[in-house]
Formats: sequence, C-alpha cells, structure tokens
Amino acid sequence: MTDAAAELVRYYRWLRQFGLNDSHSGNASVRDGDVVWMTPTGCCAETLEAQMLLSCPVDSPPPAGATLDAALHLAVYRANPGCAAVLHSHGPHTIAITLDGADFTPVDFEGRYYFGPVPVISIDDDRYLDESPAKVAGTLARARIAVVRSHGSYAAGETLDEAYKWACSLESSARIAWLAREPKLIDEESGHG
Repeated sequence: MTDAAAELVRYYRWLRQFGLNDSHSGNASVRDGDVVWMTPTGCCAETLEAQMLLSCPVDSPPPAGATLDAALHLAVYRANPGCAAVLHSHGPHTIAITLDGADFTPVDFEGRYYFGPVPVISIDDDRYLDESPAKVAGTLARARIAVVRSHGSYAAGETLDEAYKWACSLESSARIAWLAREPKLIDEESGHG
C-alpha cells in the first residue's frame, strides 16, 4: 500500500466529517504514477481502510468492485495528465443551488477569485454511466471543478489537498449564495418584497 492510498482515505473521510458526503456517498481517487487508487463501490467513509482501495493502470478499464464513477475518474486522468486527484462530493448547498441546471456564479469574493462561473452539466439519470465520463472529463480539462446537476461536484487537482480545497470552497460559496437569497425568499413569501 502506498502513502497516496492512505492519504486518499484521509481526504475521503474528511468529505464525510465536514458534511460534503453522507456515510456512503461520493467517491475519490488519486493517481500515483501510472496507477490510480480509487474507492470501492458503496464504501463507508467511517470504515474505509487503505487496503480496501482498488488500483488499476490509468489506461486500463476499471477494476471489478470499483466505485460506480471509476470510468469517469480514469477519463479525467486521461484528459488531464497534470491531474493527480479527483474527489466527488454531494455538498447539499452545491446540489440545491444548481438544481436549475444553470452554471453557478459565486457571490462571495473567494468563490469568484477561485472559480468564476462553475460549469453545471445536465445528464439524464438513465444516460449517466454512458455520458458522464466524457462530459465530466472534458469539463475538468478546462475547469477546476464541475457540478453534475442534482448529483454533486467533481473536483480535480494536482494534489488531493488541491481537489479538497476546490470541493470545500465550492460548498462554502454555494452555502453563502443560498443564505444570501433566503431573506429575499422570506420577503416574497410574506408579501414584503
């Protein structure tokens, strides 16, 4: 087991610990040379251990038992050779603020500084496995992070720490945008607006 695999477990647990995933949601991978370590399908953040991760060469098909998004992760690495980490999270504010399918433009300084408009990709549920690898990989070749509407974000980084930064920063920006619109919604509902 490599240090990269142990580090992947730590970051995947942090996504759960800090509210970006529930106990069994999201997935993660890290590139270590020509090998990609990834979370298994249906794994629990609290009980995941490094020896449970699956590995495969970047140019190979996903291994049996890998995360449902394994093909997507591998496609991201192929489309962006500088990428060494992909984190998929289900931040509730990120999902809620992008349900309309429009690209998300942060209202806070940090979000605008890091991202500008965040691409939101719409994929029909029954086409997700077929279309998501190419659509997400293509988007992450030009953006730090992308959202699949109603599903969550995919952050790509040169390190796990960088991908984690993008995932956390996007959720923070989405939460700020949600909070900023709350008073307006309350005023509209009460007729004071």
